[in-house]
Amino acid sequence: MSAVSFDAIVVGLGAMGSATTWALARRGVRVLGLDQFQPGHVRGSSHGESRIIRQLYFEHPLYVPIVQRAYALWAELETEAGAQLLYLNGGLTLGPAGGRIVPGARDAARRHGLSFDELTADGITRRFPAIHPPENYVGLWDPRGGYVRADRAVASFQSVAQQHGASLHFGEPMVRWRADGAGVTIDTPQAQYRADHLVLCVGAWADRIVADLSLPLVVERQVLVWFDPPASPDQFDAARFPIFVYEYRTGHTAYGFPRLEQGVKAAVFHGGEMVPNPDAIQAPVTGAEIQVVRDALASAFPALGTAPVRATMTCLFTNAPDSRFVIGRHPAHSQVLLCSSCSGHGFKFAPAIGEINADLLTRGASQFDLTPFEVTRFMGGP
Repeated sequence: MSAVSFDAIVVGLGAMGSATTWALARRGVRVLGLDQFQPGHVRGSSHGESRIIRQLYFEHPLYVPIVQRAYALWAELETEAGAQLLYLNGGLTLGPAGGRIVPGARDAARRHGLSFDELTADGITRRFPAIHPPENYVGLWDPRGGYVRADRAVASFQSVAQQHGASLHFGEPMVRWRADGAGVTIDTPQAQYRADHLVLCVGAWADRIVADLSLPLVVERQVLVWFDPPASPDQFDAARFPIFVYEYRTGHTAYGFPRLEQGVKAAVFHGGEMVPNPDAIQAPVTGAEIQVVRDALASAFPALGTAPVRATMTCLFTNAPDSRFVIGRHPAHSQVLLCSSCSGHGFKFAPAIGEINADLLTRGASQFDLTPFEVTRFMGGP
């Protein structure tokens, strides 16, 4: 079999893989993108109508410069695609003053000079009548918070990448990859491909594709619920209701969105069951799983605690033990880059991570310190 040659091959065309393909193609790199599924599938972690974007990053201040770069690149993608993808209706980080997320978000804001308003529980209700937090809760208002149109964003990465010359093959799974000193060879059921570089953006399938690394990744089934609270007066309209991250119990968070086409979306963060086989079709969301989301929201969002359910969906989180990303070169094959395990909070960063991957491949380095995300951190390395 004669191999078809490219400069780079990206395997996995969810948010990270599609963004990487876009970033490489717009630099003139001859890039092939492969995905085992068809566009718009719901088997991974990038599907659906919306994802949160926020810059008061309670997880760690190191993410703030990366998400700020992502804001700029989302705007560039919007211009190239001719479509609005980013909606900045504001974001609220809500929790006990001595909890985890409010102090973390405040620290990130102060370290990076970000604007925010600090609100008491009463102040939150005055500004957002649908929210009634416990009296000892406080909130941080992020004027740059909002949401990204997820399905539309992934499709935009793909269409613009193709306009720049990328080849995208859907429904073509990678059977195996082999690296040697001169590059990589990829086999699929349809063809064999050769490239100088390989980028693996394979999400929940990382364990089997880089099994030699024995990465301690866990795949989690995330349950998403769309509620349909009373429409008039619509306190959940995007002009009156923010995206939110809510520490409903110490160390436990829920998150949600204003009313979009499907309703008011909400979920409990890292509250799902583990998935031993990502190829298995996910079971329908149960009433008990919906109740978990209701119970988490009821103490601050009473209307969501009782509102009818309009839709449900699942997606797959691929979690690292430290909840950080995995971005770095394969320790045995420098021409292979692994970009996987976004631990459930990666979508907002997609264009910046795509740029990081393109920088690593074309320039050999990134403008960001990637040490916290290195593959080798699980192996006793740096």
